Amino acid sequence: MNDREKLLKTIQMYDFSLYELNLYLDTHPNCQRALNYFKKYLTLKNKAVDEYTRRFGPITAEHLNDDATSWEWATQPFPWERSCD
Repeated sequence: MNDREKLLKTIQMYDFSLYELNLYLDTHPNCQRALNYFKKYLTLKNKAVDEYTRRFGPITAEHLNDDATSWEWATQPFPWERSCD
């Protein structure tokens, strides 16, 4: 697994954790511990997305770099286009 795949897998892990915490907080809105975990994983995910975008390009069209001079989203392989090993 190369650096790009590892970073994308890390982002997916954070997304999964955030989704599960979101569901839990929907039924336990006053759980401070869960809210703290949500904030922690949101920060970690945002940092990972920033690093991925800086190194490999946008994950989604919304992740286009502020200093982009072209529509990078359509000029590279999409994140889900990878080889099957």
